[in-house]
Amino acid sequence: MAVAIRVIPCLDVDQGRVVKGVNFENLRDAGDPVELAQRYNELGADELTFLDVSASKHGRGTMLDVVRRTADQVFIPLTVGGGVRSADDVRELLRAGADKVSVNTSAIARPELLRELADIFGSQCIVLSVDARRSAEQPSGYEVTTHGGTKSAGLDALEWARRGEELGVGEILLNSMDGDGTRGGFDIEMLKAVREVVTVPVIASGGAGKAADFPPAVEAGAQAVLAASIFHFQEVTIAEVKQELSYAGYEVR
Repeated sequence: MAVAIRVIPCLDVDQGRVVKGVNFENLRDAGDPVELAQRYNELGADELTFLDVSASKHGRGTMLDVVRRTADQVFIPLTVGGGVRSADDVRELLRAGADKVSVNTSAIARPELLRELADIFGSQCIVLSVDARRSAEQPSGYEVTTHGGTKSAGLDALEWARRGEELGVGEILLNSMDGDGTRGGFDIEMLKAVREVVTVPVIASGGAGKAADFPPAVEAGAQAVLAASIFHFQEVTIAEVKQELSYAGYEVR
């Protein structure tokens, strides 16, 4: 039987509130994270992803509280990321109720962190978040970025995804920084390119604008599809996405 495609709302949390912008700029308030999480739980989300976009020490304390309160109310897997730098950070988030932890910038600075975390907590707990954009500077035509897509990490995105799998991550969250918040559709070419170099599940992120955008991402190799603003502002529902995927012949929960 085919593995069901997961539909995942993403909540970017800044000082305890969900925010959303275009290419991480002009952020606007999208509501209380726990209330939104409860709503998504009721509406059939398969998982939830929380990203702490402030990721300061203050932000971390706020985020732990958000995760605790959400885990008390919601019974679908929670992935949490933002400012994760050590095994202690992962441990804190798992104790607060996260099921998986997403790692980004700290792994770029020290790739061995991924192996350490996978060894301690298991590959199934560790997600490598790759914020990628098109670039003529890299062999594949895609580069890894940091700081909300504003800075180049000087890494080829395909090579970094492959390295992440080699170091033990269980999943890759592939976010198109060119597409983020634009609603122009997922970056299908980039998804296909990453799918060719890794075997772990890939989550497609960045650019969803309508329900019809989701099946092409799965056809390109994504095992899960993630979106934020179109869900937060109720322009597209999780049910509509699942219906579209089902019509296209994909298994959904």
